Order: sequence, then C-alpha cells, then structure tokens
Amino acid sequence: MCAEIKISLLGHLRVLVAGREAPLPASKKARALLAFLVATGRPHRRERLCELFWNLPDDPKASLRWALSKLRKVTDCPEDVHIVADRERVFFDPQGVQVDIREIREALDAERGPLPLCALEAMVQQLDDSLLEGLDNAGDEAFDAWLAAERTDAEATRVELLKRILAHPDTPALTARKWRTVLRSIDPAEAEAVEKKQTGQDHPGPVPGEPGIAPSRGIYEERGRPDALERLARARMDAVRTQKIGFCEVPDGTKIAYATIGSGPPILKAANWLTHLEFDWASPIWGQYFAEIAENRAFIRYDERGCGLSDWDVKNLSFEAFVEDLEAVADKLDIQRFPLLGISQGCAVSIEYAVRHPHRVSGLILISGYAAGWRKTESAEEQARREAVMKLTELGWGTDNPAYRHIFSQTFMPDAPPQDLDWFDEFQRRTTSPANAARFQEAFGHIDVRHRLADVNVPTIVFHSKGDQRIPLAQGRELAAGIKDAEFVPLESRNHILVDGEPALQVCTEKIRRFLEENGL
Repeated sequence: MCAEIKISLLGHLRVLVAGREAPLPASKKARALLAFLVATGRPHRRERLCELFWNLPDDPKASLRWALSKLRKVTDCPEDVHIVADRERVFFDPQGVQVDIREIREALDAERGPLPLCALEAMVQQLDDSLLEGLDNAGDEAFDAWLAAERTDAEATRVELLKRILAHPDTPALTARKWRTVLRSIDPAEAEAVEKKQTGQDHPGPVPGEPGIAPSRGIYEERGRPDALERLARARMDAVRTQKIGFCEVPDGTKIAYATIGSGPPILKAANWLTHLEFDWASPIWGQYFAEIAENRAFIRYDERGCGLSDWDVKNLSFEAFVEDLEAVADKLDIQRFPLLGISQGCAVSIEYAVRHPHRVSGLILISGYAAGWRKTESAEEQARREAVMKLTELGWGTDNPAYRHIFSQTFMPDAPPQDLDWFDEFQRRTTSPANAARFQEAFGHIDVRHRLADVNVPTIVFHSKGDQRIPLAQGRELAAGIKDAEFVPLESRNHILVDGEPALQVCTEKIRRFLEENGL
C-alpha cells in the first residue's frame, strides 16, 4: 500500500502524501488537469482533455501525455495507481484518496443525525477559501465555465452549512449573530428565510419539484420567469454531479459507457445519433427533456459504440452492434423489466430488443422513429445525395468550420434558435470522429425492422413531428400502424429533435407521463 493521500481543492490545489505536501508540476495546465480529473470523478476522452487545455496547433496529445507523466509522480505508486488511462480515456481513481470538498459533502449527505457544531464550523472555515484558487484561465472557455459552476456549487455547500449551524441547538446567540451576518453576505434571501423561520413567521416552503431533477409540469408556462430558469439550471447542474457513470463490455471487448441517475422504477433509453453522457444534461435539446423523464425514476442512458464516452475505435458499427450495446447495458445493470425509450434510430433498436427479450420490456416509447433506413426506402437519386453528404462529413466534420455539421443541425431542428443550432454544431464535433460520423450514416441506412413490428406485444406509444425535416411523418405513422394497438401522437413541430421550450415537447412529456401511469410502468 502507498502512503495516505489527501487532496485539497479548497484554496490552492494541494496534495499531501503521508502528511507532507508533495511538489506539483510547475505547469498551470498540468495542475488544472489534475484538479479537473479529481473534482469530476469520471472518465474523460483524451480528445476532450486536449481541447480543454491544449487546443493548439502543435501537439496537444503529447502535451497531455507529458502532463500525465508528471502527475503520476505525485499521486501514483506501483501498488496504487490513481491516474488510469487507456488509448481513449483518462480517469482519476479516488480509491483511498481523501478529497476535502468531497468529504464535506459526504458528511452533509450522511444520515447519521446532526453533526457536532464544532465540525460544522470547521467545514465552513474550510470553505472560506475559493475553490481551486489560481487556476482561472488554465484552459479554454469551457474549463472556465466548469470552474465557475464548481465554485457556485461550493458556495451552495457553504450556505447549507451555515443554515445547519444556525439551526443547531448548541449554537450560542452571539455566535449565531456572526454566522447570520456571513450568510446574509452570501445569500440574503436564505438569511431572511432562516430568520423568519426562527422567529415563527411564515416563510417560503420548498420549491415544487425539489429536491430532485426538475418539476414534472408547468416549466413551459414559467420559462419567462427567472426563478423557473434558475431552478432548471440548478437541476441540470445537480444531475451532472450526481449521475453515476460506469462501463460494460460487449463480447468483442468494446467498452460501452452508461449512466444512471435517480431512484424508483427504471426506464432505459436506447442510444441515438450522437449522445455524450458528460454533455447531454447541459444541452438545450436533451437537458429539460431528460429531467422530465427522470423525475421519480431511475433513468439509464448509454453512449453507443463509436461516440461519447464509449470506445470510438471499433470495427463493427452496425445495427446488430447497436442492439448488442443495449443488451450489454441491460445485462450489466441486471434490470429485469423496464420500459424502453427510443429516439430516431433508437426506435428500431428498441423494437428489435423488445422482440428478442419480450420478458424484459414492459413498454415502448418511440419518438421520431422509422422502421427502415434510407438504403431500404429511398430512390437512387436520394441515395446518391446522401452518399455525397457522407463524403462531405468525412472531409469536414472535425474542422472548426461548422458548415458541414450544420447540414445535420438544420434538418434535425430547423425551428431551433440560432444559439441552440450553434450548440448542436459543436456538440456533434465533440461527440464522434469524422470517420465514425460517416459510418453511422451508412449503418442507419441499412436498418430494417419492418418484419418485426407485428411481433411487438407490449404497450407502445409513438410520437412524430408533423413537419419533421429528417424523417417524414408518414414513416412515423407506418411505424405505429405496424405495432398492435400502438397509440400514435402527431406533434405540432418541424423538429426531428424536440427543443426545450417548444409546446410539442410539453405535449410529448405529459403524454409519456400519462402513458407510464396508465399502463403501470
């Protein structure tokens, strides 16, 4: 066993080994890399880390390798390796490592009765120091945004500690006055609420939908209100922090990344065109949508092979492989019976899985789907056009020019505001490689589950936008018509991917909620 390691993220980054401070690399970027890996506690793709810290014309991959070699000298020994890396991902294994901010949050979350007053005060004093001081501008804008969000979370933890101190029976009146002043300087509204509660006056109750992912209804009526938007942002940040990411392997050794969040009856979402477990919750496309579905449930997602946190360098990228990915995740988590959510090509994957495993699937929710791909249904002229798009994808997908990716963005969601289209352009680039983007398009073209539709024997609801620019409404209607007793819900939208704030998304999520309730799923 190596010596005990303690990492302090509060104040300047410090690493103590056997009680003695270990020298850190002089490179600010290397220190920021260590802080990022420790604080996030999840695997990251090498390409993503290069973009965050070394997005330069020279050799960012070499810079990453150099930084990891320096950091291993600080945290690793032959018996305990904490910086774990393979060809595609880098991960900090926290086993046996004490991290100050994490220990504070674990102490607050533990259900062991009230903490001693002295412990609460000591933790507040630890949080007097700003999180990761001196690491501003160590990476790109995305790193700075992440750091700002982490500091906001740390401030929220500090507020919670102050509230517990003020509610603690052992807090002397004079001491309470001091802590009230501190709380008032950080969060005047919370300070006022605490004072009203302690004086017996009426005070605001908990915000509907909290604690949890997000309110299940009414968010669209409230979107113009700052408090509703703030709650939505808090819900997404909480989801990013609390989701648990793991990996499973399919028979050929490909690693598939999956994520779980929440508790309650499970619902599993099949993967679809370009997902990323790390970025989905911040999305103007998926964020609110997933939050609505995940409320009061264990929500399970995964990145299919070739994209996101799953392995990119794979030989088999086919419909059969996509079904195999879903099977691997369901088996790994040992989910016995669950409803399946499919979006776009994920609908066909869900249908195939439901027919192969009827004892495990309790219902199907299919959105913007199709039973047969473009190689099976389109004319020779249309197939030639799509082949040309695939060639453009291979040439331009990974460049800084978004024009190539914009081909997809505008057909996926033509009515989205410009900032959402810009987000999706960048999201696509970060989610897969140019070669894989073209391979996905080819694989989707060969999908054909038309012969499977009549074999589906579970409650099914099918949604499709009337003006879908990617998959025509007729294909959604045919999908529903082929499944016995399937409910078909046309949506007033032109978007293939429904976007936060549009009425069609509200209709969709409300119908899903009712479908699950009425069928006891």
